[in-house]
Amino acid sequence: MTVLCDTAAQATPIYPEPDPDPFYAAPPDLANKEPGEVLATRQQPPILIFPETTVTLIKFRSTNSTGQPIAATTTVLTPRSHQPDGPVLSYQHIINGLGAQCAVSRVLYTSDPNLQVREAVVLNALLLSGWSIALPDHLGPTFAYGAARLGGQITLDGIRAVRQVPELAAADSRVTMAGYSGGGMATAFAAAMAPTYAPELDIAGAAIGGVPMNLVTMLEGVSFNPHPAFGLLMAAAIGMEREYPDRFPISDNLNPSGVAARTAIANGCTNEILVTGAGHSVRDYASNMSLVSNPNARAVVEENSLELYDGIPKIPIFEWHSPTDPLVPTDAILNVDRRYCAAGVPLQAELTYAPEHLSAAILGIPAVLDWLAARFRGEPAPSNC
Repeated sequence: MTVLCDTAAQATPIYPEPDPDPFYAAPPDLANKEPGEVLATRQQPPILIFPETTVTLIKFRSTNSTGQPIAATTTVLTPRSHQPDGPVLSYQHIINGLGAQCAVSRVLYTSDPNLQVREAVVLNALLLSGWSIALPDHLGPTFAYGAARLGGQITLDGIRAVRQVPELAAADSRVTMAGYSGGGMATAFAAAMAPTYAPELDIAGAAIGGVPMNLVTMLEGVSFNPHPAFGLLMAAAIGMEREYPDRFPISDNLNPSGVAARTAIANGCTNEILVTGAGHSVRDYASNMSLVSNPNARAVVEENSLELYDGIPKIPIFEWHSPTDPLVPTDAILNVDRRYCAAGVPLQAELTYAPEHLSAAILGIPAVLDWLAARFRGEPAPSNC
């Protein structure tokens, strides 16, 4: 694995600009709250793309990767047809971003066509079926892109919070989770961590697609070669440094070009990140390669790789991916599937014959929705282990 840092020194991470909305700020008594405890709620303006739907923003207490309390948020879409204790889907949206404008709670109201929720058509179909949908900002308050364990914890605490808000009528709702790519990372970790992090939650199942199951092998695959999506790897390094500044301090070993790239994307979303990093490599941005195999930095990446996490879900799993995905190594996905099957997890694994990463998400939608609907109906979960 390539590491751009010297962990002998304490780096100064570049954090995102604070959200100007005071709702997102952590209260002074945060440490006295329990994980998932509701800190504040706010009714949001109606959203044209989700007609006849109430929008509720919830701030709740969660935990970061070092066990410290943080304030996190989730946005709940409640259709007019939702019945008390009706279905709730926690959908972990893809968030390729490092700044406040990239948060799902912000993207729902953006006028930027590059940031709009592209799954709106599918989400509307679920809303018309009476499902409520929770959309957590699963990168946390520092937008720690790449910190998958953090995303899992925020997802679980978000579900805890949704159950506590009386006007959502979800205290006894059947709950499922779903997500693709980066959203799939948060979903998959939530499923694997739930037995120990949130054992009281009764979750009916989780659908995970195109999940980067092993970040170590992803980085090793890119190595020192130029890559069209190198910006995403750079963003993940910045996000990891934000979450683990004492163990993954990349900033101390960036050359001037690297510092400039870091500054350019520090508050950016997908387009800025991809454009800045396109065709670049580690060699373009690192001041030295002295700690390519630094054990502390490598351990951070391993801890956020589901293939290397020993937790086992106790809920049904639907997993789908393209066998020819050029972005995500599929060997790691298959290894996780085999491990879950051996542990007795009801796993339905599906190959989606798409040529690349994002089209696999779209082609898998019909099967995913059918599977989720069956979990809400309480049907026995299928398995093709």
